[in-house]
Amino acid sequence: MKKLLGSWIFIVIMLLLDFYVFQAVKMVTVNLTPKLKWIIYSAYWSFTVVAIGFFIASPYLKSASLPIFIKSYLLPMVIGFFIAKLVAALFFLMDDLRRIMQWGGKAAVSALSSGKSSANNDITRSVFLSWLGLGVGGGLFGTLLYGFGNKYKYRIEKVKLSFDNLPASFKGMRIVQISDIHAGSLDDKAAVEKGIQKIMDQSPDLILFTGDLVNNEASEMKELASVFSKLKAPMGVFSILGNHDYGDYKQWSSNEEKKLNLDTLKSIHREMGWRLLLNEHVVLEKENDKMALIGVENWGAKGNFSKYGNLTQAYEGAEQHTFKLLMSHDPSHWEAEVCKSFNDIDLMLSGHTHGMQFGVEIPGFKWSPVQYMYKQWAGVYEKNNQKLYINRGFGFLGYPGRVGILPEITLIELA
Repeated sequence: MKKLLGSWIFIVIMLLLDFYVFQAVKMVTVNLTPKLKWIIYSAYWSFTVVAIGFFIASPYLKSASLPIFIKSYLLPMVIGFFIAKLVAALFFLMDDLRRIMQWGGKAAVSALSSGKSSANNDITRSVFLSWLGLGVGGGLFGTLLYGFGNKYKYRIEKVKLSFDNLPASFKGMRIVQISDIHAGSLDDKAAVEKGIQKIMDQSPDLILFTGDLVNNEASEMKELASVFSKLKAPMGVFSILGNHDYGDYKQWSSNEEKKLNLDTLKSIHREMGWRLLLNEHVVLEKENDKMALIGVENWGAKGNFSKYGNLTQAYEGAEQHTFKLLMSHDPSHWEAEVCKSFNDIDLMLSGHTHGMQFGVEIPGFKWSPVQYMYKQWAGVYEKNNQKLYINRGFGFLGYPGRVGILPEITLIELA
């Protein structure tokens, strides 16, 4: 009942937002021909009709039964259009507040209803802000549409990390890190195969996967297990679990069904030739030198993300090794526990954030909305003698695209 009520409240909010933004649309199209106005107005309201239809039907729909086009494209477009209108409305609100302050309450009500002002300079200013709001909102929507084409444009991010205590035999070691595959979102097997080939072209000594193989279900790997099993490296392929791998975001018919799903997913790691580390460590050897590779289950310090990880258990016995590399899916684990209680772990590799699949990265500057939740969200971070690297993700989730934050294959060279 509460869920249904929440849906109807959201629909009312959507309609109020649509009518508010539509006033600006009418203002900037006032001089167009009736036919062109009809086309623009029809296109505008069609998104509202689709969105409302979806929210009304959502309690009766099962996600698995929805066509891939609706889940992967139509729904994100509707949500993107709503966000774009929300951003545009901020500009219109600025103009309305300006007029309220200038003319007083009664005059403002009249101005809001007519969309006009008695002063020529005010008409110009209102039209300008309307165009600006629609331009920014439309630009955002267009950018989200453009991002659909970036979701398989895998980027090789080359990173050289130096450590004073790295054993000599491991200097120059090439590690490929991938993270957040999210197999249930991948709909182009051929494009994924090209990504796998890019990984193998790097001739890595070691391949590490830092969690979120699937969105929810092990069955998502049915068509892709044969592709990812092609990943090979002389020192092996190692993996950990991410928050999505446990099936916590799906309604299961029973706890036994959920457990079976996780057990199946673990077996898929083995079948692909990946060594899944579950709160444990292994010792990597090269010539006469050794290093500890530690892998923990998901451990998140932000939001309501799960804490299945047990670093104390995984670390036990690793303290005797000079160099220690930790795989932990959620980067919030680094400052919350690793830096505080395990300050001899030299390098931690994470994923999880995806860089929110949206942001700006240019030399000397990077920004993404995800940074308001995660202090460390992409790339290299250092604290005292410890380093953290966060992979931006191989796959995608929710929004089927990438804007400014491309899917990443990380090539780390130890020095």
